[in-house]
Amino acid sequence: MYKHHYLTLFCLVLGLCFSLNSSAQQWRKEPLTVNDQTFMAAQRDRIDELTRIHFGRQLNGKKDNDFALMQRLLDDKIVKSDQVAILQAMGVVLGNILKEQEGLSWTIYIDRYGRSRALAVPGKPDVVFPITMISRRYEVGAEVNIEEIYQKALASVTAIKKQIIVP
Repeated sequence: MYKHHYLTLFCLVLGLCFSLNSSAQQWRKEPLTVNDQTFMAAQRDRIDELTRIHFGRQLNGKKDNDFALMQRLLDDKIVKSDQVAILQAMGVVLGNILKEQEGLSWTIYIDRYGRSRALAVPGKPDVVFPITMISRRYEVGAEVNIEEIYQKALASVTAIKKQIIVP
């Protein structure tokens, strides 16, 4: 009789250990691959090409210039709400500026939902996802102000940098 109770207890404890282990870390970060870097460069080039064609101006990596050009692409309805790839390419441009100004690095964030490009804050586990910051708003018809989105992302990065990590 006691053997049965011990066996049941052992199985419960073993099951709990496996359950805790599998849910302990359901995400991970990995470096960008060459394919990721190539894809992101092509996305940036796509936005640069649109601004050259429509405005005769190019992206230059400077916040004021690049945000004004992207904002105009949206305000003039050159980019439509169903052009998700282009909207996410704008997120790459936004992310590159945030990366340069805040000392962040592009990373691949992998969780149970899949694989996403994100910006990592050095020494911190948290990331921000600039690639979808513009697209998810514009796709649903919300008014998009790229500078405001940037300021919110900057506030998130600042909060992450202030976090104290306790091992």
